[in-house]
Amino acid sequence: MKKTASFLLLLLFTLAGFCQQLPRSTPEAEGVSSDAIINFINSYRKDKHELHSVMIIRHGKVIAEGWWSPYSATMKHSMYSVSKSWTSTAIGFAVDEKKLAVTDKVISFFPEYKDLADKPYIQDLTIKDLLTMSVGHEKDQSLKVFGSAVWARGFFEAPIAKQPGTTFLYNTPGSYMLSAIITKVTGLSVMDYLKPRLFEPLGITGVDWESNMQGVNAGGVGFRDKTEDMAKLGMTYLYKGKFNGKQVLSEAWVNEATSKQILQNAAATQVQRDSSDWLQGYGYQFWRCRHNAFRADGAFGQYIVMMPEQDAIVVITSESLDLQDDLNMIWRNLLPAFEAAPLAPNPQAEAKLKQFLSLLHLDAPVSAIKSSDKTLLNQAFALPANEFNFASLKVSGKKKKLSLTITTTDKKEHTIPLGFNRFNFSETDLNGPNLFRKAPVQFNLMAPYKLASSFRWTDPQTLEITVRYIESPHRWIFTMHMENGKMKLKLVTSYMPDNVIDVTAQ
Repeated sequence: MKKTASFLLLLLFTLAGFCQQLPRSTPEAEGVSSDAIINFINSYRKDKHELHSVMIIRHGKVIAEGWWSPYSATMKHSMYSVSKSWTSTAIGFAVDEKKLAVTDKVISFFPEYKDLADKPYIQDLTIKDLLTMSVGHEKDQSLKVFGSAVWARGFFEAPIAKQPGTTFLYNTPGSYMLSAIITKVTGLSVMDYLKPRLFEPLGITGVDWESNMQGVNAGGVGFRDKTEDMAKLGMTYLYKGKFNGKQVLSEAWVNEATSKQILQNAAATQVQRDSSDWLQGYGYQFWRCRHNAFRADGAFGQYIVMMPEQDAIVVITSESLDLQDDLNMIWRNLLPAFEAAPLAPNPQAEAKLKQFLSLLHLDAPVSAIKSSDKTLLNQAFALPANEFNFASLKVSGKKKKLSLTITTTDKKEHTIPLGFNRFNFSETDLNGPNLFRKAPVQFNLMAPYKLASSFRWTDPQTLEITVRYIESPHRWIFTMHMENGKMKLKLVTSYMPDNVIDVTAQ
Protein backbone atom coordinates (compact mmCIF):
# COMPACT_ATOMS: atom_id res chain seq x y z
CA MET A 1 0.00 0.00 0.00
CA LYS A 2 2.85 2.38 0.85
CA LYS A 3 4.52 1.62 -2.48
CA THR A 4 1.29 2.40 -4.33
CA ALA A 5 0.83 5.66 -2.43
CA SER A 6 4.44 6.63 -3.09
CA PHE A 7 4.03 5.86 -6.78
CA LEU A 8 0.87 7.95 -7.00
CA LEU A 9 2.56 10.85 -5.20
CA LEU A 10 5.52 10.65 -7.56
CA LEU A 11 3.15 10.58 -10.52
CA LEU A 12 1.33 13.67 -9.25
CA PHE A 13 4.60 15.55 -8.82
CA THR A 14 5.69 14.47 -12.30
CA LEU A 15 2.44 15.63 -13.87
CA ALA A 16 2.64 18.87 -11.92
CA GLY A 17 6.11 19.42 -13.36
CA PHE A 18 4.89 18.83 -16.90
CA CYS A 19 1.98 21.21 -16.44
CA GLN A 20 3.65 23.79 -14.22
CA GLN A 21 2.45 27.33 -14.66
CA LEU A 22 4.28 30.55 -14.06
CA PRO A 23 3.43 32.39 -10.83
CA ARG A 24 0.75 35.09 -11.03
CA SER A 25 0.58 38.50 -9.43
CA THR A 26 -1.31 41.75 -9.85
CA PRO A 27 0.07 44.59 -11.97
CA GLU A 28 0.18 47.08 -9.11
CA ALA A 29 2.07 44.66 -6.86
CA GLU A 30 4.78 44.47 -9.53
CA GLY A 31 4.92 48.21 -10.20
CA VAL A 32 2.60 48.52 -13.20
CA SER A 33 -0.72 50.29 -13.50
CA SER A 34 -3.67 48.12 -14.57
CA ASP A 35 -5.05 51.07 -16.53
CA ALA A 36 -1.76 51.37 -18.43
CA ILE A 37 -2.08 47.75 -19.57
CA ILE A 38 -5.59 48.39 -20.89
CA ASN A 39 -4.35 51.48 -22.71
CA PHE A 40 -1.45 49.51 -24.16
CA ILE A 41 -3.70 46.79 -25.58
CA ASN A 42 -6.19 49.33 -26.89
CA SER A 43 -3.39 51.17 -28.69
CA TYR A 44 -3.23 48.47 -31.37
CA ARG A 45 -5.30 49.59 -34.36
CA LYS A 46 -7.60 46.83 -35.56
CA ASP A 47 -7.06 47.72 -39.21
CA LYS A 48 -3.31 47.03 -38.80
CA HIS A 49 -3.10 44.40 -36.07
CA GLU A 50 -5.24 41.42 -35.16
CA LEU A 51 -4.08 40.38 -31.71
CA HIS A 52 -4.56 36.76 -30.67
CA SER A 53 -2.89 36.74 -27.27
CA VAL A 54 -0.91 38.97 -24.92
CA MET A 55 1.00 38.02 -21.78
CA ILE A 56 2.99 40.46 -19.64
CA ILE A 57 5.52 39.23 -17.06
CA ARG A 58 7.15 41.43 -14.43
CA HIS A 59 9.65 40.27 -11.82
CA GLY A 60 9.07 36.67 -12.90
CA LYS A 61 5.30 36.79 -12.46
CA VAL A 62 2.47 36.99 -14.96
CA ILE A 63 0.61 40.25 -14.31
CA ALA A 64 -1.72 40.26 -17.32
CA GLU A 65 -2.80 37.66 -19.86
CA GLY A 66 -5.52 37.58 -22.45
CA TRP A 67 -6.64 35.64 -25.51
CA TRP A 68 -8.96 36.90 -28.19
CA SER A 69 -11.60 34.18 -28.55
CA PRO A 70 -11.62 31.84 -30.51
CA TYR A 71 -7.91 31.70 -29.55
CA SER A 72 -7.29 30.38 -26.05
CA ALA A 73 -4.67 29.68 -23.40
CA THR A 74 -4.70 25.94 -24.07
CA MET A 75 -4.23 26.29 -27.83
CA LYS A 76 -0.98 26.21 -29.77
CA HIS A 77 -0.13 28.98 -32.20
CA SER A 78 2.24 28.93 -35.19
CA MET A 79 5.43 30.77 -34.30
CA TYR A 80 7.01 31.37 -37.69
CA SER A 81 10.54 32.68 -36.98
CA VAL A 82 10.27 32.55 -33.20
CA SER A 83 11.13 28.93 -34.09
CA LYS A 84 14.66 30.15 -34.80
CA SER A 85 15.22 31.05 -31.16
CA TRP A 86 14.22 27.54 -30.05
CA THR A 87 16.65 26.11 -32.64
CA SER A 88 19.39 28.43 -31.37
CA THR A 89 18.73 27.10 -27.87
CA ALA A 90 19.29 23.56 -29.12
CA ILE A 91 22.64 24.67 -30.55
CA GLY A 92 23.42 26.19 -27.15
CA PHE A 93 22.84 22.87 -25.41
CA ALA A 94 24.98 21.09 -28.00
CA VAL A 95 27.79 23.61 -27.41
CA ASP A 96 27.49 23.17 -23.64
CA GLU A 97 27.65 19.40 -24.11
CA LYS A 98 30.69 19.79 -26.40
CA LYS A 99 28.94 18.08 -29.28
CA LEU A 100 29.95 20.97 -31.51
CA ALA A 101 31.45 24.48 -31.49
CA VAL A 102 30.18 27.57 -33.27
CA THR A 103 33.49 27.70 -35.13
CA ASP A 104 32.88 24.28 -36.73
CA LYS A 105 32.61 24.25 -40.50
CA VAL A 106 29.10 23.52 -41.74
CA ILE A 107 30.24 21.27 -44.59
CA SER A 108 32.06 19.00 -42.09
CA PHE A 109 28.68 17.67 -40.91
CA PHE A 110 27.57 16.78 -44.44
CA PRO A 111 30.20 14.57 -46.11
CA GLU A 112 27.50 13.31 -48.48
CA TYR A 113 27.73 16.66 -50.28
CA LYS A 114 31.48 16.57 -50.90
CA ASP A 115 30.75 17.14 -54.60
CA LEU A 116 29.68 20.67 -53.62
CA ALA A 117 32.49 21.33 -51.15
CA ASP A 118 34.64 23.25 -53.61
CA LYS A 119 31.96 25.83 -54.43
CA PRO A 120 32.97 29.39 -53.46
CA TYR A 121 33.08 29.99 -49.70
CA ILE A 122 31.57 26.60 -48.75
CA GLN A 123 34.74 25.60 -46.91
CA ASP A 124 34.65 28.87 -44.93
CA LEU A 125 31.06 28.69 -43.70
CA THR A 126 30.72 28.11 -39.93
CA ILE A 127 27.88 27.42 -37.55
CA LYS A 128 28.31 30.96 -36.23
CA ASP A 129 27.65 32.31 -39.73
CA LEU A 130 24.35 30.40 -39.74
CA LEU A 131 23.45 31.69 -36.28
CA THR A 132 24.17 35.31 -37.21
CA MET A 133 22.48 35.27 -40.65
CA SER A 134 25.81 36.07 -42.30
CA VAL A 135 26.01 33.13 -44.71
CA GLY A 136 26.98 35.40 -47.60
CA HIS A 137 24.00 34.85 -49.88
CA GLU A 138 23.36 37.86 -52.11
CA LYS A 139 19.59 37.32 -52.03
CA ASP A 140 17.08 35.20 -50.14
CA GLN A 141 17.39 31.55 -51.13
CA SER A 142 14.24 30.28 -49.40
CA LEU A 143 12.34 29.43 -52.58
CA LYS A 144 15.25 27.45 -53.97
CA VAL A 145 16.11 25.62 -50.76
CA PHE A 146 12.60 24.86 -49.51
CA GLY A 147 11.48 23.93 -53.00
CA SER A 148 14.21 21.28 -53.14
CA ALA A 149 13.50 17.63 -52.45
CA VAL A 150 16.48 17.62 -50.06
CA TRP A 151 16.84 20.98 -48.32
CA ALA A 152 20.45 20.53 -47.19
CA ARG A 153 21.59 19.86 -50.73
CA GLY A 154 19.55 22.83 -51.95
CA PHE A 155 21.33 24.99 -49.36
CA PHE A 156 24.81 24.00 -50.53
CA GLU A 157 23.80 24.45 -54.15
CA ALA A 158 22.69 28.06 -53.53
CA PRO A 159 25.54 30.39 -54.54
CA ILE A 160 27.43 32.19 -51.76
CA ALA A 161 28.57 35.52 -53.14
CA LYS A 162 30.25 37.14 -50.13
CA GLN A 163 32.70 36.08 -47.47
CA PRO A 164 30.68 34.36 -44.70
CA GLY A 165 30.54 36.28 -41.46
CA THR A 166 30.74 39.74 -43.04
CA THR A 167 27.23 40.68 -44.23
CA PHE A 168 23.81 40.21 -42.65
CA LEU A 169 20.98 38.84 -44.80
CA TYR A 170 17.94 37.28 -43.19
CA ASN A 171 18.34 33.58 -43.85
CA THR A 172 15.70 31.01 -42.92
CA PRO A 173 17.47 28.23 -44.89
CA GLY A 174 20.49 28.83 -42.66
CA SER A 175 18.29 28.26 -39.62
CA TYR A 176 17.16 24.97 -41.13
CA MET A 177 20.79 23.93 -41.45
CA LEU A 178 21.23 24.47 -37.70
CA SER A 179 18.39 22.02 -37.15
CA ALA A 180 19.94 19.56 -39.59
CA ILE A 181 23.28 19.81 -37.74
CA ILE A 182 21.59 19.02 -34.41
CA THR A 183 20.09 15.92 -36.01
CA LYS A 184 23.48 14.97 -37.44
CA VAL A 185 25.33 15.17 -34.11
CA THR A 186 22.62 13.79 -31.83
CA GLY A 187 20.54 11.48 -34.03
CA LEU A 188 17.47 13.36 -32.77
CA SER A 189 15.18 16.04 -34.11
CA VAL A 190 15.58 19.43 -32.47
CA MET A 191 12.26 18.89 -30.72
CA ASP A 192 13.28 15.50 -29.32
CA TYR A 193 16.69 16.85 -28.33
CA LEU A 194 15.09 19.77 -26.47
CA LYS A 195 12.51 17.65 -24.66
CA PRO A 196 14.58 16.48 -21.66
CA ARG A 197 16.87 19.52 -21.67
CA LEU A 198 14.32 22.33 -21.96
CA PHE A 199 10.69 21.31 -22.37
CA GLU A 200 10.52 19.05 -19.33
CA PRO A 201 12.37 21.42 -16.94
CA LEU A 202 10.10 24.28 -18.08
CA GLY A 203 6.91 22.19 -17.94
CA ILE A 204 6.23 22.53 -21.68
CA THR A 205 4.04 19.86 -23.27
CA GLY A 206 1.96 19.44 -26.40
CA VAL A 207 4.23 21.37 -28.76
CA ASP A 208 4.95 20.27 -32.32
CA TRP A 209 7.21 21.21 -35.23
CA GLU A 210 6.95 20.88 -38.98
CA SER A 211 9.48 18.49 -40.51
CA ASN A 212 10.75 18.07 -44.04
CA MET A 213 10.43 14.82 -45.95
CA GLN A 214 13.62 13.51 -44.29
CA GLY A 215 12.11 14.04 -40.83
CA VAL A 216 14.29 17.04 -39.89
CA ASN A 217 12.50 19.85 -38.07
CA ALA A 218 12.20 22.97 -40.23
CA GLY A 219 14.38 24.92 -37.76
CA GLY A 220 13.59 28.44 -38.89
CA VAL A 221 9.81 28.07 -38.95
CA GLY A 222 7.05 25.62 -38.11
CA PHE A 223 7.16 25.42 -34.31
CA ARG A 224 3.78 25.61 -32.54
CA ASP A 225 3.42 26.25 -28.83
CA LYS A 226 1.22 28.03 -26.31
CA THR A 227 1.56 31.63 -25.17
CA GLU A 228 2.81 30.60 -21.75
CA ASP A 229 5.44 28.34 -23.35
CA MET A 230 6.78 31.42 -25.13
CA ALA A 231 6.89 33.24 -21.79
CA LYS A 232 8.87 30.39 -20.24
CA LEU A 233 11.52 30.58 -22.94
CA GLY A 234 11.63 34.35 -22.42
CA MET A 235 12.16 33.92 -18.69
CA THR A 236 14.97 31.42 -19.27
CA TYR A 237 16.83 33.96 -21.40
CA LEU A 238 15.96 37.00 -19.28
CA TYR A 239 17.33 35.23 -16.20
CA LYS A 240 20.60 34.11 -17.83
CA GLY A 241 19.59 30.50 -18.41
CA LYS A 242 17.85 29.93 -15.09
CA PHE A 243 14.26 28.78 -14.66
CA ASN A 244 12.72 28.50 -11.20
CA GLY A 245 16.17 29.04 -9.76
CA LYS A 246 17.73 26.12 -11.65
CA GLN A 247 20.42 26.64 -14.29
CA VAL A 248 18.80 25.03 -17.34
CA LEU A 249 20.97 26.61 -20.05
CA SER A 250 24.46 28.02 -19.54
CA GLU A 251 24.76 31.72 -18.77
CA ALA A 252 27.63 31.95 -21.23
CA TRP A 253 25.40 30.81 -24.08
CA VAL A 254 22.60 33.20 -23.15
CA ASN A 255 25.00 36.13 -23.04
CA GLU A 256 26.51 35.21 -26.39
CA ALA A 257 23.19 34.45 -28.11
CA THR A 258 21.48 37.68 -27.04
CA SER A 259 24.34 40.12 -27.56
CA LYS A 260 25.03 41.99 -30.78
CA GLN A 261 27.07 39.73 -33.03
CA ILE A 262 26.51 41.57 -36.31
CA LEU A 263 24.86 44.76 -37.55
CA GLN A 264 22.03 44.41 -40.02
CA ASN A 265 23.15 47.51 -41.92
CA ALA A 266 26.46 49.03 -40.96
CA ALA A 267 25.73 52.04 -43.18
CA ALA A 268 22.48 52.97 -41.42
CA THR A 269 22.39 56.47 -39.96
CA GLN A 270 21.76 57.12 -36.30
CA VAL A 271 18.37 58.59 -37.18
CA GLN A 272 17.46 55.33 -38.92
CA ARG A 273 18.67 53.27 -35.96
CA ASP A 274 16.73 55.38 -33.49
CA SER A 275 13.43 54.54 -35.17
CA SER A 276 13.97 50.88 -36.07
CA ASP A 277 14.05 47.67 -34.06
CA TRP A 278 15.56 45.93 -37.09
CA LEU A 279 18.82 47.92 -36.99
CA GLN A 280 19.93 47.31 -33.40
CA GLY A 281 22.11 44.29 -34.10
CA TYR A 282 21.54 40.56 -34.31
CA GLY A 283 22.70 37.74 -32.06
CA TYR A 284 22.30 34.00 -32.44
CA GLN A 285 18.76 33.88 -33.88
CA PHE A 286 17.70 36.65 -31.50
CA TRP A 287 17.16 40.31 -32.42
CA ARG A 288 18.45 43.21 -30.41
CA CYS A 289 15.84 45.95 -29.75
CA ARG A 290 15.85 49.56 -28.76
CA HIS A 291 15.86 50.28 -24.99
CA ASN A 292 18.50 47.55 -24.46
CA ALA A 293 15.90 44.84 -24.99
CA PHE A 294 16.10 41.75 -27.17
CA ARG A 295 13.50 39.52 -28.73
CA ALA A 296 12.47 36.35 -30.50
CA ASP A 297 10.47 37.46 -33.52
CA GLY A 298 8.13 35.70 -35.94
CA ALA A 299 6.33 36.80 -39.10
CA PHE A 300 2.95 38.50 -38.74
CA GLY A 301 3.53 39.53 -35.15
CA GLN A 302 4.76 36.67 -32.93
CA TYR A 303 7.03 38.09 -30.22
CA ILE A 304 8.89 37.34 -27.04
CA VAL A 305 10.26 40.75 -26.02
CA MET A 306 12.69 40.56 -23.09
CA MET A 307 13.56 43.78 -21.25
CA PRO A 308 16.38 43.28 -18.72
CA GLU A 309 16.36 46.85 -17.40
CA GLN A 310 12.65 46.60 -16.59
CA ASP A 311 12.79 42.93 -15.52
CA ALA A 312 9.87 42.36 -17.86
CA ILE A 313 8.71 40.22 -20.78
CA VAL A 314 5.95 40.87 -23.29
CA VAL A 315 4.60 37.96 -25.32
CA ILE A 316 2.32 38.56 -28.30
CA THR A 317 0.73 36.29 -30.89
CA SER A 318 -1.14 37.95 -33.72
CA GLU A 319 -1.63 38.54 -37.40
CA SER A 320 -0.07 41.92 -37.96
CA LEU A 321 0.78 43.74 -41.17
CA ASP A 322 2.93 46.41 -39.49
CA LEU A 323 5.65 44.82 -37.40
CA GLN A 324 7.52 47.95 -36.39
CA ASP A 325 4.26 49.43 -35.16
CA ASP A 326 3.76 46.32 -33.00
CA LEU A 327 6.95 47.16 -31.13
CA ASN A 328 6.30 50.90 -31.13
CA MET A 329 3.16 50.25 -29.09
CA ILE A 330 5.26 48.49 -26.43
CA TRP A 331 7.81 51.29 -26.22
CA ARG A 332 5.24 54.08 -26.38
CA ASN A 333 2.45 52.73 -24.19
CA LEU A 334 3.85 50.02 -21.92
CA LEU A 335 7.51 50.72 -21.29
CA PRO A 336 6.80 53.98 -19.38
CA ALA A 337 4.39 52.10 -17.10
CA PHE A 338 7.12 49.94 -15.52
CA GLU A 339 7.82 51.59 -12.16
CA ALA A 340 10.76 50.75 -9.91
CA ALA A 341 8.62 50.09 -6.83
CA PRO A 342 5.22 48.47 -6.22
CA LEU A 343 2.18 50.69 -6.62
CA ALA A 344 -0.54 51.09 -4.06
CA PRO A 345 -3.14 48.31 -4.32
CA ASN A 346 -6.02 49.28 -6.62
CA PRO A 347 -8.69 46.56 -6.47
CA GLN A 348 -11.06 48.55 -8.68
CA ALA A 349 -8.50 48.96 -11.48
CA GLU A 350 -7.42 45.33 -11.16
CA ALA A 351 -11.04 44.16 -11.45
CA LYS A 352 -11.52 46.38 -14.49
CA LEU A 353 -8.43 44.87 -16.14
CA LYS A 354 -9.52 41.34 -15.32
CA GLN A 355 -12.92 41.90 -16.88
CA PHE A 356 -11.38 43.63 -19.90
CA LEU A 357 -9.06 40.68 -20.52
CA SER A 358 -11.84 38.12 -20.07
CA LEU A 359 -13.98 39.76 -22.76
CA LEU A 360 -11.38 39.88 -25.54
CA HIS A 361 -12.75 38.30 -28.70
CA LEU A 362 -12.78 38.30 -32.49
CA ASP A 363 -16.21 38.28 -34.08
CA ALA A 364 -17.27 36.21 -37.05
CA PRO A 365 -18.27 38.46 -39.97
CA VAL A 366 -21.99 39.16 -39.71
CA SER A 367 -24.78 40.42 -41.94
CA ALA A 368 -28.46 41.12 -41.51
CA ILE A 369 -29.20 39.73 -45.00
CA LYS A 370 -30.97 36.39 -44.76
CA SER A 371 -32.16 35.79 -48.33
CA SER A 372 -29.81 33.91 -50.62
CA ASP A 373 -29.08 32.87 -54.17
CA LYS A 374 -29.88 29.17 -53.93
CA THR A 375 -28.05 28.46 -57.20
CA LEU A 376 -24.82 28.74 -55.21
CA LEU A 377 -25.88 25.86 -52.98
CA ASN A 378 -25.78 22.09 -53.30
CA GLN A 379 -23.76 21.86 -56.50
CA ALA A 380 -20.04 21.34 -57.05
CA PHE A 381 -18.16 24.00 -59.00
CA ALA A 382 -15.01 22.83 -60.80
CA LEU A 383 -12.16 25.32 -60.52
CA PRO A 384 -9.39 26.10 -62.98
CA ALA A 385 -5.80 25.34 -61.95
CA ASN A 386 -4.85 27.46 -58.93
CA GLU A 387 -2.03 27.83 -56.40
CA PHE A 388 -4.08 26.15 -53.66
CA ASN A 389 -4.64 22.90 -55.58
CA PHE A 390 -8.38 23.23 -55.06
CA ALA A 391 -10.17 21.20 -57.75
CA SER A 392 -13.73 22.10 -56.77
CA LEU A 393 -15.91 23.80 -54.17
CA LYS A 394 -19.38 22.84 -52.98
CA VAL A 395 -21.56 24.61 -50.43
CA SER A 396 -24.19 22.25 -49.06
CA GLY A 397 -27.24 22.75 -46.85
CA LYS A 398 -29.89 25.40 -46.50
CA LYS A 399 -30.72 28.53 -44.53
CA LYS A 400 -28.39 28.81 -41.52
CA LYS A 401 -26.90 25.33 -41.79
CA LEU A 402 -24.25 25.24 -44.49
CA SER A 403 -20.98 23.41 -45.00
CA LEU A 404 -18.12 23.95 -47.44
CA THR A 405 -16.56 20.96 -49.18
CA ILE A 406 -13.19 21.53 -50.82
CA THR A 407 -12.00 18.80 -53.15
CA THR A 408 -8.28 19.02 -53.79
CA THR A 409 -6.44 17.92 -56.92
CA ASP A 410 -5.48 14.65 -55.19
CA LYS A 411 -9.26 13.91 -55.10
CA LYS A 412 -9.54 14.22 -51.31
CA GLU A 413 -12.68 15.86 -49.93
CA HIS A 414 -12.51 18.22 -46.96
CA THR A 415 -15.85 19.24 -45.46
CA ILE A 416 -15.98 22.23 -43.13
CA PRO A 417 -19.18 23.08 -41.20
CA LEU A 418 -20.01 26.79 -41.18
CA GLY A 419 -21.76 28.95 -38.61
CA PHE A 420 -24.15 31.67 -39.79
CA ASN A 421 -22.90 34.99 -38.38
CA ARG A 422 -20.95 32.97 -35.81
CA PHE A 423 -18.05 30.53 -35.65
CA ASN A 424 -18.56 26.80 -36.04
CA PHE A 425 -15.66 24.85 -34.55
CA SER A 426 -14.27 21.80 -36.31
CA GLU A 427 -11.08 20.09 -37.41
CA THR A 428 -9.61 19.27 -40.81
CA ASP A 429 -6.58 17.62 -42.34
CA LEU A 430 -6.51 20.24 -45.12
CA ASN A 431 -3.27 22.18 -44.82
CA GLY A 432 -4.19 25.82 -44.30
CA PRO A 433 -2.80 29.20 -45.33
CA ASN A 434 0.84 29.78 -44.45
CA LEU A 435 4.00 31.06 -46.12
CA PHE A 436 5.48 27.57 -46.50
CA ARG A 437 2.38 25.78 -47.76
CA LYS A 438 4.06 24.83 -51.05
CA ALA A 439 7.23 23.47 -49.46
CA PRO A 440 7.75 19.68 -49.27
CA VAL A 441 6.91 19.32 -45.59
CA GLN A 442 5.25 16.50 -43.66
CA PHE A 443 2.23 18.65 -42.87
CA ASN A 444 0.18 15.55 -42.08
CA LEU A 445 2.11 15.29 -38.81
CA MET A 446 0.53 18.59 -37.70
CA ALA A 447 -3.05 17.59 -38.49
CA PRO A 448 -5.83 17.74 -37.56
CA TYR A 449 -5.98 21.53 -37.75
CA LYS A 450 -8.47 23.38 -35.57
CA LEU A 451 -10.90 25.67 -37.41
CA ALA A 452 -13.39 28.40 -36.59
CA SER A 453 -15.52 28.90 -39.72
CA SER A 454 -18.51 31.03 -40.64
CA PHE A 455 -20.58 32.34 -43.51
CA ARG A 456 -22.68 35.35 -44.28
CA TRP A 457 -24.55 36.86 -47.22
CA THR A 458 -23.06 40.25 -48.09
CA ASP A 459 -25.94 40.76 -50.50
CA PRO A 460 -28.68 38.39 -51.71
CA GLN A 461 -26.42 37.03 -54.47
CA THR A 462 -23.05 36.98 -52.70
CA LEU A 463 -21.89 34.38 -50.19
CA GLU A 464 -18.81 35.04 -48.07
CA ILE A 465 -17.14 32.20 -46.17
CA THR A 466 -14.36 32.66 -43.61
CA VAL A 467 -12.21 29.68 -42.62
CA ARG A 468 -9.96 30.64 -39.72
CA TYR A 469 -7.13 28.28 -38.75
CA ILE A 470 -7.01 29.00 -35.04
CA GLU A 471 -3.64 27.40 -34.31
CA SER A 472 -2.11 29.77 -36.86
CA PRO A 473 -2.31 33.51 -37.48
CA HIS A 474 -4.26 33.11 -40.73
CA ARG A 475 -7.59 32.57 -42.43
CA TRP A 476 -9.08 32.20 -45.90
CA ILE A 477 -11.98 34.33 -47.13
CA PHE A 478 -14.02 32.86 -49.99
CA THR A 479 -16.46 35.16 -51.80
CA MET A 480 -18.84 33.47 -54.26
CA HIS A 481 -21.55 34.82 -56.55
CA MET A 482 -23.26 33.82 -59.79
CA GLU A 483 -22.65 35.81 -62.94
CA ASN A 484 -24.09 34.85 -66.33
CA GLY A 485 -24.66 31.33 -65.11
CA LYS A 486 -21.08 30.93 -63.87
CA MET A 487 -19.84 30.89 -60.31
CA LYS A 488 -17.28 33.64 -59.72
CA LEU A 489 -14.89 33.06 -56.82
CA LYS A 490 -12.59 35.48 -55.08
CA LEU A 491 -10.21 33.87 -52.59
CA VAL A 492 -8.13 36.00 -50.23
CA THR A 493 -5.50 34.83 -47.76
CA SER A 494 -5.59 37.12 -44.74
CA TYR A 495 -1.88 37.91 -44.69
CA MET A 496 -1.97 39.00 -48.35
CA PRO A 497 -5.18 41.07 -48.51
CA ASP A 498 -4.20 42.66 -51.83
CA ASN A 499 -3.47 39.32 -53.51
CA VAL A 500 -6.96 38.25 -54.64
CA ILE A 501 -7.34 34.97 -56.50
CA ASP A 502 -10.17 35.73 -58.91
CA VAL A 503 -11.43 32.70 -60.90
CA THR A 504 -14.53 31.56 -62.74
CA ALA A 505 -15.74 28.03 -62.13
CA GLN A 506 -15.54 25.78 -65.17
